[in-house]
Amino acid sequence: MRFSSKVEAVDAHAAGEPGRVIVGGVLDVPGASMFEKMQWLAANRDDLRLRMLREPRGYPAANCNLVLPPTRPEADAGYVIMEQVEYPGMSGTNTMCVVTVLLETGMLAMHEPITELTLETPAGLIRVRADCENGKVTAVTFRNVPAFATHLDVPVEVPTLGTVTVDVAYGGMFYVIAEAAQFGLRLTPDEGSDIVRITEIVKAAAAEQLPVVHPDQPGFAGITIGQLSGPAHDAGNSMRNVVTVSTGKVDWDRPATWTGAIDRSPCGTGTCARMAVLHAKGMLAIGDEFRHEGILGTVFTGRLVEETQVGPYRAVVPTITGTAWITGFASYVVDPTDPFPDGYTVGDIWA
Repeated sequence: MRFSSKVEAVDAHAAGEPGRVIVGGVLDVPGASMFEKMQWLAANRDDLRLRMLREPRGYPAANCNLVLPPTRPEADAGYVIMEQVEYPGMSGTNTMCVVTVLLETGMLAMHEPITELTLETPAGLIRVRADCENGKVTAVTFRNVPAFATHLDVPVEVPTLGTVTVDVAYGGMFYVIAEAAQFGLRLTPDEGSDIVRITEIVKAAAAEQLPVVHPDQPGFAGITIGQLSGPAHDAGNSMRNVVTVSTGKVDWDRPATWTGAIDRSPCGTGTCARMAVLHAKGMLAIGDEFRHEGILGTVFTGRLVEETQVGPYRAVVPTITGTAWITGFASYVVDPTDPFPDGYTVGDIWA
């Protein structure tokens, strides 16, 4: 064959959010921890992330995961998460997709009705319980790294919007969270373009005005993702949220570049960050069930299982439950004459 850089991948989605899982073609990369492997990939093999997420092999709402051997003896597998503008330390939907792919393809042994395993992410070890029936992973529950709020009800000055009240919390990534009602939004699919534009400029302003660094992992610093929150549309749920994943950087002089892609799911790490804020405000107790809607009406169920401390911050340990489904199997290749080996972006959907 004339192709090079062949990788094998399994496509999946969790509650509507796509999560491609690379299972072959990259045996391992240098690094004494999954965090160091993530750093090595960012510095030396970012072409893999670009190739998998940009057109013609990807699209703005795509995510990708690279399964790697773990560096910790207690872990069953490791993985590095790749998104459009960053390598997150942790992601809920991607974790659900990785677990589902590892078990349903037989890369790790499935035990019915419950399979327990430990995964190594750049953010730390993630304990997982997978409910399994007839060869299908029917639910994934993971115990996340500690989540904590850094700012509560603080004003941020946002160009074009004025003063906006926000919270900031870590749930595996640093989120800025704002109430959608401030902008007259109900968080419905038809509001998608307004949700993205508002979330992106609030995030950019908050990142400039509210610097944050993880006390135990200084490699994770800065607000990189935004969430709008509002009342649940289904009375059986707790709240609704929409998270926007950036596809580029805000240019204040070019409003058309305020772009991102809405997380189609209720967002796992975003739910953890939201629960940390609610707990800090006395609105969510340890052990309470928290049913979080996404823009499609799909639900992740969260729960805070204990309190802890992260540096100067009071923190909580969250669990999240959701389901993922495999959608396809593919071999991705690069023809040596392909003019776009690392993909491309075009302003009609990427700006």
